[in-house]
Amino acid sequence: DPRQNAWWWDVLTLGRGSNYADWFDIDWRADNGADGKLALPVLGSADDLAELTIDRSGPAPLLAYHDRRFPVAPGTDGADPVAVHDRQAYRLVGWRDGISTYRRFFTINELAALRQEDPRVFEASHVEVARWCAEDLIDGVRVDHPDGLADPAGYLARLRELIGPDRLLVIEKILADREALDPTLPVDGTTGYDAMAAVGGVLLDQGGEEALTALSSSVAGAAGDAAWLHAAEVAIKRAVAASALAPDVRRMVGAVSPGSDGVFAAAVEVASAMPVYRSDYASLSGLLGTVVGQVEKAEPTLREPLGVLSAALGSGGEARTRFEQLCGAVTAKSVEDCLFYRTARLVSLQEVGGAPGRFGWSPTEFHLANAERVRYWPRAMTSLSTHDTKRGEDVRARIGVLSQIASRWADTVTRWVNGTPAPDGATALFLLQNMFGVWPVDGSVSAELRARLHAYAEKAIREAGRKTTWNDPDAEFESAVHAWIDAVIDGPVGVEMSELVAELAQHFWSDSLAQKLLAVCAPGIPDTYQGTERWEDSLVDPDNRRPVDTGANAALLESLSTCPPVDDSGAAKLWLLAHALWLRRDHPDWFAGAYRPLFGSGDGADHLVAYARGGDAEAVVAVARHTVRLAESGWGETTLALPPGRYVDRLTGAGYEGQVALADLFAALPVALLARD
Repeated sequence: DPRQNAWWWDVLTLGRGSNYADWFDIDWRADNGADGKLALPVLGSADDLAELTIDRSGPAPLLAYHDRRFPVAPGTDGADPVAVHDRQAYRLVGWRDGISTYRRFFTINELAALRQEDPRVFEASHVEVARWCAEDLIDGVRVDHPDGLADPAGYLARLRELIGPDRLLVIEKILADREALDPTLPVDGTTGYDAMAAVGGVLLDQGGEEALTALSSSVAGAAGDAAWLHAAEVAIKRAVAASALAPDVRRMVGAVSPGSDGVFAAAVEVASAMPVYRSDYASLSGLLGTVVGQVEKAEPTLREPLGVLSAALGSGGEARTRFEQLCGAVTAKSVEDCLFYRTARLVSLQEVGGAPGRFGWSPTEFHLANAERVRYWPRAMTSLSTHDTKRGEDVRARIGVLSQIASRWADTVTRWVNGTPAPDGATALFLLQNMFGVWPVDGSVSAELRARLHAYAEKAIREAGRKTTWNDPDAEFESAVHAWIDAVIDGPVGVEMSELVAELAQHFWSDSLAQKLLAVCAPGIPDTYQGTERWEDSLVDPDNRRPVDTGANAALLESLSTCPPVDDSGAAKLWLLAHALWLRRDHPDWFAGAYRPLFGSGDGADHLVAYARGGDAEAVVAVARHTVRLAESGWGETTLALPPGRYVDRLTGAGYEGQVALADLFAALPVALLARD
């Protein structure tokens, strides 16, 4: 409703004569596709202009299109709604026409971009933030998607100056695999997607990769490995850039060589090949040239337009700015919003900021990543769930356990899809993992859960865009998927799913506790998404935005006096979270700096992930991993040599010192939080 945005309403009313005309990122050029007007893609088709009316129910006439209202500039009113429309500074166009003369948030027409690079816009749009800081109401600020800005580094510098040097400033910067956050940015770190990938990755069983890759190839028709993912990513990026984001490409090309089809094609290829969200951070110097060189080698027919494009990008200015903004939008719409719904080797890896081609982390990789966080980003966020994660942390942990039973899962799924055929193999493999991730331990699928699974499936298959899409839903395919879901729930697959979930419950609860403790005590500032204090079964939004019964959690925590059992209540997770946070609160210096990896000795040492925090190893965190295999072999004589001193497990109250048998350390819980006594 544009009436709710006074600045936007003023621009619609007065056009380029508005004081806010240059506050939004609007293309006012005569050849912008709308004859120099502000195009609003709201119509079903151009023929819908005939449905316009004049709403005279208020103090001023409004142009009406069904329930939408738009301003009528002074002196432009009349009896013919279409004639009135033609006299406005804006033009209503079909949402399928591919015309958008203002920069949007990705492809969301309802979100128009502000030009934060303009000091006037920054000041006006940060009035409330400035007040919060002046009145000392906030401890920090989180910035969503800085890569969409014209100048992220410049914006963050201004924001840092506004909030002061000591308040926390974290950014939702989605880093590619092995991409480092630019150390020159005046921020405390990211919002934690990188930490999430490390914590989840170290608990995966890398030995399951081969069987799950083979399963994906046979059922989904795609390996889902690193090579397949790279090829699919580039292809999807190319399609998105040339269609949904074509207006953004055209505007960027207009700043290089207006009307050049060759430069358009070159820009699409370079944006599709870019392996990061944007390449103009100081830490990525030289990347753009490398990518352009790779494109030129692969597409020699584009050599001339690539030269034109490179000259413009190399000189900076509007062309480079719009190119970098384009790359971020192309990546977001292609990877998180499409590719991660098309592949299904192990869906717990298909997470925001994740790299599903990288099948797990070794403990050594995990420890080195934490050591670097201590050195460079000690105040970065460590998160496991956010409003944007594709699955809640416990759902991911549960699906991750499939890496430990990969061959068995492959045989089981093959039998399931043969016995209960799905309308599409890739869809079946994708949804079966997600259903496993949320399936009740008692096997009772409620009407609410059934409805949630149907809603999730509809979103997933439309985001994938293989058989149906948001813009052009295929009712027949979608109906077949819904029928298959009911057949799975109500048939023999549902019975076996219940048995499998019940059998593996202790193992996925173990991984949930392990990842929570590893994240909360790791270098950085732990973030707890509301509702994750106990087990939670959330899928992608809006599923993960359901109301949270915080009162019940508070009452449960107050009722606990001893370590609860690890069961379906989730009380053990609440107990762990509370005690870990209390320890951080009581001893902040322990968790502000030193990090020391610890390793076990014995046949079961590979099942241990442990580290010490504090200058003299004041706290020790230890968790068990790959517990399915561990349940068969046991810890045996495996031990952990604690640093000097006596330690008490804050979760169980047991005391330890010296060389500790892991069978004893993990007798009550699969995790331990030891504090120096």
